[in-house]
Amino acid sequence: MKPLLAVGYQATEGTQLFSDIIADYKESIGEVYFSWGSTPSGRPGLPLTDWELQERLEYELHAMRHQGFKLDLLFNANCYGAESLSEHLAAEYCGILSYLDSRELLPDIVTTASPFLAEVLKKEFPEIERRASVNMRLDSTLALEFLGDLFDSFYLKRDLQRNLDRVRMFRNWCDEHGKKMGILANSGCLRNCPAQTFHDNLVAHQRDLYKLRNLPGSYQTFCMKHYQKEENRPDFLKSSWIRPEDLHLYDELVDFVKIATRQHDRPRTVIAAYANRSYSGDLAALMEPNFSSVFAPAGIVENSLIPGFDSLPGDCATNCTHCGKCEKLWQEIFIPF
Repeated sequence: MKPLLAVGYQATEGTQLFSDIIADYKESIGEVYFSWGSTPSGRPGLPLTDWELQERLEYELHAMRHQGFKLDLLFNANCYGAESLSEHLAAEYCGILSYLDSRELLPDIVTTASPFLAEVLKKEFPEIERRASVNMRLDSTLALEFLGDLFDSFYLKRDLQRNLDRVRMFRNWCDEHGKKMGILANSGCLRNCPAQTFHDNLVAHQRDLYKLRNLPGSYQTFCMKHYQKEENRPDFLKSSWIRPEDLHLYDELVDFVKIATRQHDRPRTVIAAYANRSYSGDLAALMEPNFSSVFAPAGIVENSLIPGFDSLPGDCATNCTHCGKCEKLWQEIFIPF
């Protein structure tokens, strides 16, 4: 079974529509995930008054549904503040779904990090598949058992996905319990990043972030600051990303593969690489965040020089002993300008 890609919608610049881009890779893509207006999600939403982009989104949702892609609406913010358990939040999000239904755009899937919203959706829209967000960092079958009544599908915690035996264990559990599972292939996040909760909560409040005077030189993402130091850059190899060439290892293990493209500056390049399962060029440029601008003054990470999946660190990266393997590989694949 070859899993189909789940790609993130963005309002692309210029005249080409996102729906036109993904039409070129129709055989490899199964789903398109998207956020709604200014509602909080795992990435910043639209400005409150950007009606033109909202109209464009609806137009493209119709086009993508007509092309046969499933629609996955993101309610995946990690913080809804004081309204997290409120009647207002439930009514607002059910109202969004009712509006989409009236436009013949009721999503096939809703991805959320909120057990509260999952419970509301189970009651009010039981026909919609409820998917546990990658932001929930599900790392045990016990966690899946706890959520089994609320969710139909899950994203595996990205830090585990280079351990194929571990992925297979989750696959077996999902098969036994009638659930589906997926992975996020091109996350650039640091392995077991200690600042991820901070960052996810920050993004949930992105709309208000710039209303205040922020400290000059502060970083939203810990990884960007980390890679400013040249000696830290081999840590890129310890991350959780899966190369396009290695997707075949997951063909019998996962039901869908998420590709982060909602804010990527080159969505076609990323989608093409994973659809074709091959890429020659700067591997850092496929990631979200895109680290090519951080590494670029010195060089690029040439993907074609990586010997294969087994050359990359697996679980050893979680409790790194600094054996020198990553530093050695980095010297072999990092091409200076």
